[in-house]
Amino acid sequence: MSEDIVFYHNPMSRARVAHWMLEEVGVPYRTELIRFDKGENKTPAFLAINPMGKLPTIVHRGVVVTEAAAICAYLADAFPKAQLAPALDDPLRGTYLRWLFFTASCFEAAMLDKAAPRPNAPPSSSLGYGSYDDMLRALETALQPGPYILGERFSAADVYVAAQIDYALMMKWIQPRPRFEAYLGRIQSRPARQRATERDNALAEKLKA
Repeated sequence: MSEDIVFYHNPMSRARVAHWMLEEVGVPYRTELIRFDKGENKTPAFLAINPMGKLPTIVHRGVVVTEAAAICAYLADAFPKAQLAPALDDPLRGTYLRWLFFTASCFEAAMLDKAAPRPNAPPSSSLGYGSYDDMLRALETALQPGPYILGERFSAADVYVAAQIDYALMMKWIQPRPRFEAYLGRIQSRPARQRATERDNALAEKLKA
């Protein structure tokens, strides 16, 4: 069973989140580029790995892991030396899981509804995220007193939360808020974030050529 991590990647996808997380973990990984313009995400070979034909996808120790939030959580637990997740008996574990999965289940769904409002949308009481405004207020509470989700401790939750906030701001699905902007300012200075972003931007330009 191989200990190597195989990272199926395309910079024009949520795989950027997994790329950043891999850089934070600091262990070797092998990148396999999946080109959307050539339909490589829908080939039988890739669909045998991820039937959704989506990225990010990693394979580690013979196990396939998909979904950006799950990959962040998996890598943090698989490589504890990076100290990116509280231990199972650490009281902070609950807070860590709470906001990691709140962002995956509530924030992203609210952003998609904001970007493409549904006709005859169900009432907020039927939506997993409630209302858009309540969801944003809730996320702001996660960032106080800061500087990170777990206070002074940076974690895998910050990788996912920051990536989602950053993308939503770029797409103008949310308006700039002082707490979000201050949080992103701290996050974006991390060397792992900068390495992943630089490589992804260079690869994206190469794919456009």
